[in-house]
Amino acid sequence: MAKRLVIVESPTKARTISRFLGNDFIVESSYGHVRDLPKSKLGVDVENNFAPQYVIPTKARKHVNLLKKVADTADEIILATDEDREGEAIAWHLVTALGLEDRPGDHIRRIVFHEITKTAIDEALKNPRDIDIKRVNAQQARRVLDRLVGYSLSPFLWKKVIRGLSAGRVQSVAVRLIVEREREIQSFRPQEYWTVTAALQKEKDKARKAQSFEAALIKIGDTKLEKFSLADEAAAKAVTDDLENATWQVDSIEKRAVSKKPSPPFTTSTLQQEAFRRLGFSARQTMRTAQQLYEGVELGDEGPTGLITYMRTDSVNLSEESLRAANQFIKKDFGNKYVLSSPRRFKTKSKGAQEAHEAIRPTDPARTPDAVKPHLDRNQFRLYDLIWRRFVATQMAEALFDATAVDIGAKSQKLKAKSYLFRATGQTMKFDGYLAVWPAKFEEMLLPELSKDDTLTLNELKPLQHFTEPPPRFSEASLIKALEQNGIGRPSTYAPTLATIQDRGYVEKDESKRLRPTEVGSIVNDLLVEHFPEIVDIQFTAKMEEELDEIAEGKREWQPVIREFYEPFSKNLAEKYEVVEKQTPVETTEEVCEKCGKPMVIKFGRFGKFLACSGFPECKNAKPLPKEPPKSTGVPCPECKEGEIVERFTRKGRRFFGCSRYPDCKHAMWTDPRNNKQTAQN
Repeated sequence: MAKRLVIVESPTKARTISRFLGNDFIVESSYGHVRDLPKSKLGVDVENNFAPQYVIPTKARKHVNLLKKVADTADEIILATDEDREGEAIAWHLVTALGLEDRPGDHIRRIVFHEITKTAIDEALKNPRDIDIKRVNAQQARRVLDRLVGYSLSPFLWKKVIRGLSAGRVQSVAVRLIVEREREIQSFRPQEYWTVTAALQKEKDKARKAQSFEAALIKIGDTKLEKFSLADEAAAKAVTDDLENATWQVDSIEKRAVSKKPSPPFTTSTLQQEAFRRLGFSARQTMRTAQQLYEGVELGDEGPTGLITYMRTDSVNLSEESLRAANQFIKKDFGNKYVLSSPRRFKTKSKGAQEAHEAIRPTDPARTPDAVKPHLDRNQFRLYDLIWRRFVATQMAEALFDATAVDIGAKSQKLKAKSYLFRATGQTMKFDGYLAVWPAKFEEMLLPELSKDDTLTLNELKPLQHFTEPPPRFSEASLIKALEQNGIGRPSTYAPTLATIQDRGYVEKDESKRLRPTEVGSIVNDLLVEHFPEIVDIQFTAKMEEELDEIAEGKREWQPVIREFYEPFSKNLAEKYEVVEKQTPVETTEEVCEKCGKPMVIKFGRFGKFLACSGFPECKNAKPLPKEPPKSTGVPCPECKEGEIVERFTRKGRRFFGCSRYPDCKHAMWTDPRNNKQTAQN
């Protein structure tokens, strides 16, 4: 029997796929990339048309040799890596790393699929194709471009600021957005304005203490109120004084039916945004958990099962099969009134949307969150629940509301203004529709039964003071949205970018989990803005992304794109080494130097932050920063049963989790035990 070798990226994905294949298939994992640029040097031959100098990483060599042996005995090699550019490049690298270049073309095939299900795998095997070298070249161009920027600018930053820094096309733009938002907040000056609301009720119901309702002032005479029309207390008081003896009457009532449609299914960026808002997940945590759900989770007797479609996508497209499955599920579980007469389809609006992937959705809507909950850890369940609800909601009927707007006139012969117009609004839900599965904050605003010309009684007139507020700091969710709207980065880059700018110390989270720049981040940003403006220019970076898309579409060759950028960049970099002064970041503290009485400041050295006297060099007092106690996770240590697992950091800043009784108990792990159901239950 002929042997057919299927290669995927991860062992989890391999286990899930092997369920659907016969005995003539062998499924192996590449364990990620099998070739990459070397870490120890630039790895790009600039003089030889930017040829990448790929190597097999040391940690991958043993496994590559094992794959070679298996490949030598196989009659057919099927490359089933992910369907995006990164997956296409891994497939291409596998051909070279395993020495398959001389194999006949029909012995090496490429298959792609959006989901790991039997139907999808069978369909992919029926429709193999060749490796798409255009997508490979787009990935190579991104990799080479990022290497040229990173390996050229990083030493410059080490020399001019401090060691350990890095720069990159996407990460530097992200830092710039955060720095500029922070300065916008700092320079913001609040502006005062006032509003006037009236608490009213029907006059004939006064004795029965009928429902009181509120109406807001919207018009004085013929002039519609703008935000700053009542600029101060005196202006608001003039209105309330003028209305003391007014009569109140219903001028008009407008009732209308309002419908609300569900949001589109998730893309990578919208999933990251919603997971942050609803679950508090970081972008990195969202993608890690989504990958687990995609590659396969053990579902008891079912074995490893892929629960969602591929999680790196900028498409809101849904397959016809998934639309039919959703329709059947909704009809069965919710009833006919929740079913659409025809499927609801969505159009991708993302700037620079890539290949025609599907949106992120459950592989089977009939597999409800409650059905799989016993097999998932807490984070997996919460994210699957979010994805499942969002998808099912897209194919449910609209939510229906009754909206009412009542305009109320305040008039009197004694009024200085001819009239005042107030408006009260109300809303009631007639039919929940998709909200039955996708809960949203909704507060019914009930109004009493009113008729035109009804006379009303004023219970209270409320002048309210307000101040404009500065724009909020970016959250991970809103930063991803800003990057996507500006065409910066792609689905595969959002989470790594956010992780990098925090790991490098350019950005930190405040107490509300919002992003603020550090002193180092601000200094590096200002240096790049002044001396390397193209690196942090939003339009320039977006244009580069568009050019990478054109390479993937076969419209451009990749080397000229790199050359157009690199030649002026390299020339500018050489000049800047001579003209840019060294800048040392400093953070103020409230601590006083015990030797000279001057303020202590936080400085940055090659081993991190430390306290130093601001009187340097006259006073050379310096000491390490006081260590913060490790944060508790609340999870008991599964090894000693006496301590608890706490969050710690290695010397290089990598987070890990260990027992609070260290060194008596040396239990440690890289993964957060709060995400591990079994550890948490021990």
